[in-house]
Amino acid sequence: MARILRKESLAPQIKLMVVDAPWVARKARAGQFVVLRITEQGERIPLTIADFDPLSGTVTIIFQEVGKSTMLLGTLEEGDEILDFVGPLGREIEERNFGHVVCVGGGVGIAPTYPKAKALKEKGNRITSIIGARTRTMLFWEDKMREVSDELFVTTDDGSYGEKGFVTQVLERILKSEKVNLVIAVGPVIMMKMVSVITKPHGVPTLVSLNPIMVDGTGMCGCCRVTVGGKCKFTCVDGPVFDGHKVNFDELLARQRIYLEEEQRALELWIAEKAKEEASRV
Repeated sequence: MARILRKESLAPQIKLMVVDAPWVARKARAGQFVVLRITEQGERIPLTIADFDPLSGTVTIIFQEVGKSTMLLGTLEEGDEILDFVGPLGREIEERNFGHVVCVGGGVGIAPTYPKAKALKEKGNRITSIIGARTRTMLFWEDKMREVSDELFVTTDDGSYGEKGFVTQVLERILKSEKVNLVIAVGPVIMMKMVSVITKPHGVPTLVSLNPIMVDGTGMCGCCRVTVGGKCKFTCVDGPVFDGHKVNFDELLARQRIYLEEEQRALELWIAEKAKEEASRV
């Protein structure tokens, strides 16, 4: 079990938890993830490590409450324990001096963008970061991203904060005006696809961090398979970071929609159960 040391609400439905997990913190690297389970009957949830501290033995996770499992996770409080907290899993990013690196984080993807930017900044790279969200209230960690960036751009879809528009618009402007040696993108699949489409004509290497449906996290079930460069890859052991120019994003988008009805049904049943429990207490 892993005890929750700190819990914080970063934005509507977006929660941060600092977890006591020294066995993970000692080995964690930027780009890796954990798989957690809340109850014996619960599903396994993959979450990219947002931050880690080997000295204190803590791991930070950030998640958005969108389905039954993430909403159940959101009900846990400081002092509660997470039943299973397994990691670090997956491959870390290559940490070396590439030159000028542009890090793009969209929505909750800002969280896993941070450790990548931080690690590459420590290697002497010039870091330009672009973070974006639908609206101002959904933005978080602007201060932390600014700390590890030489330059930071902020966008919101509705223009309520920063520049109105999408992160891809800022990226395209940067690519046209200066030399970029590497782009890293983390966020919604469609955003990572568009980032890859934009960078390809410029010949800029592009890394994306994928988060498909996952079960065991060790390469045994094959649930998280993606097609990269025409070959089948397992995100949990071959990734989660891949060459964005080689990922079959259309296939990935289709696979992510497979269980939407089941996910919605599970959420509705859980909400009904919670309502019944509340009513019985009255």
